[in-house]
Amino acid sequence: MTSRLLLLLPLLLSALAAGAADSLVYVGTYTTNGGRGIYAFRFQTATGKLSPLGLAAETPGPSFLAVHPNHRFLYAVNEPTNTVSAFALDPKSARLSLLNQVASRGEAPCHLALDQTGRWLGVANYGSGSVAVLPVGPDGSLGEAAAVVQQQGSGPNPARQKGPHAHAVLFSADNRFLLAADLGADKIFVYRFDAARGALTAHDPPSAAVASGAGVRHLAFHPNGKVLYAINELASTVTTFGYDAAGGALDEMQTVSTLPEGFTGVTTTAEIAVNAAGTFVYASNRGHDSIALLAIDPQRFTLVPMDYAPTAGQTPRHFTLDPTGGFLLAANQNSGTIAVFRVHPRTGQLQPAGNSITRVPSPVCVVFVAQ
Repeated sequence: MTSRLLLLLPLLLSALAAGAADSLVYVGTYTTNGGRGIYAFRFQTATGKLSPLGLAAETPGPSFLAVHPNHRFLYAVNEPTNTVSAFALDPKSARLSLLNQVASRGEAPCHLALDQTGRWLGVANYGSGSVAVLPVGPDGSLGEAAAVVQQQGSGPNPARQKGPHAHAVLFSADNRFLLAADLGADKIFVYRFDAARGALTAHDPPSAAVASGAGVRHLAFHPNGKVLYAINELASTVTTFGYDAAGGALDEMQTVSTLPEGFTGVTTTAEIAVNAAGTFVYASNRGHDSIALLAIDPQRFTLVPMDYAPTAGQTPRHFTLDPTGGFLLAANQNSGTIAVFRVHPRTGQLQPAGNSITRVPSPVCVVFVAQ
């Protein structure tokens, strides 16, 4: 009986996907290289087809996006103007209407994350190495920062690590902590988060370190909430941390490469994601131009490199899994394309979907809005 179910699993998953609703997809771009703002697409869950819907909102340098849990609002950093924009989302037309724009309270904001209540928006300011928390109003608009923390530190890479560079923020599942990856300091800072006031307080211990010069960039929790995976941009590695949810402490367990053995070219990493089942980690390589597939050990939660899928384009800066977990979309920044891949339901491996390349100028970030 078990073997028969395993054989039928791909068909069952395909049937579920076919019955699932289609999604909207929004793509943030660099507007210094031909992009005009945020672009909208319709994604067919049954086929993986991505259909352009045009420019959803014209806004400067929306290099990272975040969707509110109620799917009514979308937020974007504006790197060139040191601001964050709030938009109302029309699910029928896919248009985005600007609600307001506020200061990010730092230079070159590059990452956003909503807290578990949807009432606060965390912002990572890469240029200044600072982190801010902005209140989210009932109408989706943003208020002025309730908290701003200036991080400190540097690393051995003189071109990239002269000072702190906050590159990502992530709220814990219980909403008691905010974690901030700092590429310049080679640290993941941990802050106690007060969801009533939006306040941040340095935790004890205040941070966890990655290898010197590794340049930690983005973070992803395992679904069990007990393990954190951190991708290191400069070293092209992923570090696994045990996470004490009660105490907010991180304990390094392992570091593995995102590259195949013997690769000697120039490359850096960008995005990291864990599938919903908690069985695989995906990581993007820019230069090697691939998505690395890393299997998660079911007992220890450490990683075993498995595969490297070419992204059919140059510089895959960001990628995301669709709501069903059956597809992965990769933004090839320097090629001006979004590539669509099918995810094998058992092995996690990626295969190009039919008609899988869609043009968009300087794509940087891809987010789904389930319908």
